[in-house]
Amino acid sequence: MTDKGNSERSASLLDAMLPIGFLIIGLFFSVRFFGEDSSYGPNQIVLLLSGCIALLLGMKNGSTWAAIEKDIYRGMTVIFGPSFILIAVGIMIASWIAGGVVPTMIYYGLTLLNPTIFYAAVCLVCAIVSLSIGSSWTTAASVGVAMIGTANGLGLSPAVCAGAVISGAYFGDKMSPMSDTTNLAPAVTGVDLFSHIRHMGWTAFPALILALVFFMGMGITSESQTSGSELENTLLILEENFTLGWYLLLPLVVLLVMAWKKIPALPSILVAAFLGLLLALVFQNSLATQSAGWFRAAWTIMFSGYTSGIGDAILDDLLSGGGAANMINTIWLMMCAIFFGGALEQTGMLKTLVSAVMLKAKSSASIIASAVFTCIGANIITADQYMAIVVPGRMYKVAFQHHNMAPVNLSRVIEDSGTVTSALVPWNTCGAFMAATLGVPTMVYLPFCIFNLSMPFISILYGIINFKILPLEEGQL
Repeated sequence: MTDKGNSERSASLLDAMLPIGFLIIGLFFSVRFFGEDSSYGPNQIVLLLSGCIALLLGMKNGSTWAAIEKDIYRGMTVIFGPSFILIAVGIMIASWIAGGVVPTMIYYGLTLLNPTIFYAAVCLVCAIVSLSIGSSWTTAASVGVAMIGTANGLGLSPAVCAGAVISGAYFGDKMSPMSDTTNLAPAVTGVDLFSHIRHMGWTAFPALILALVFFMGMGITSESQTSGSELENTLLILEENFTLGWYLLLPLVVLLVMAWKKIPALPSILVAAFLGLLLALVFQNSLATQSAGWFRAAWTIMFSGYTSGIGDAILDDLLSGGGAANMINTIWLMMCAIFFGGALEQTGMLKTLVSAVMLKAKSSASIIASAVFTCIGANIITADQYMAIVVPGRMYKVAFQHHNMAPVNLSRVIEDSGTVTSALVPWNTCGAFMAATLGVPTMVYLPFCIFNLSMPFISILYGIINFKILPLEEGQL
């Protein structure tokens, strides 16, 4: 006797809506009761309970626990890579602080960047770096961390700075031929990579311009909370407590070169992390002067993070963090989110929800809008940007053909909504990563991710006015 999978019976729309409704209500009360701490346990419980409701409904519809459990565990493999990358990033952040890499970048940032242009400059720098290496995660974990530190040093908003980092990083990620998502979207829809990138430019560049204008306006209207004397004092404290110099940026250069060479993220980040520890041993006092020995000190930094003892409250808070252990909560959040998304997919509920949306779409514009909202919904439900690309890409391919739209339109739409909104969902692998890496909660930086927020609206607008919607040509069926 074989297990019955989720294909034996389809879920009703009511069944599919029940776990979603419970999730929405649960997350509302989670945020209301626990505020910014909701991602440190409460949200995980809501996701687990919502997934359990989906599983019970799936079993009611004929699926067996053994079949669902097997499929969910198989789906869990999508977080193995991100989880190890998160752990490596935690080690890298701690080692870069101890080695003087982050303090050096903050020092140069405080010296060179004017508060008036700071946010726009951050967005543009992150866009260039991400475009050159094809990774929003690597950009945020390296340049982004330093920019957040610089913002704190200048007395500017870390939330706005995080929005600028993510806006720039995701523009570069979308437009880089080295990005995994930029390759995945055309692969799913059967489109040439460079045709896909050229077509994305019509939505990506206007969104980047909007973001730069917004951040320039924020810089002009924002006032630095740090006086000239306070800034000089901060620079002096950094000089007294760390050896600073351009040569300490070697781990950053190595990391970016390895990413540009398309060396996998995990070994690249670990190499950069160990270089940071080497610099700490050679140039800084953080390891060499430890009474317990430099080896034990380095070991402690890797698993628990770096703790600053400068004596300045702001800098001690700024220069303390990282460590593998501090990423465990984020991994827990991703696991619970994938459990919930897997339960919906394996019980047929996700397919029911997407089918219900597609039934309402009668025109080309409504098909595009439906695809956009499906991608956003997939990011919320499945908690994984790859699922938000693959599932809509497969399901809407025939619909786009039926409405005489070339596949390149679909590949652009799922990038405009699936890739960029992943960082806006607290329990999505991308949103969890950005919050953990930058030290700013997802819901706090979300209003300032102008690029990410504007992309779906631009995509829908183009569909409504029929702008740059390429027709289906003979041979594309």
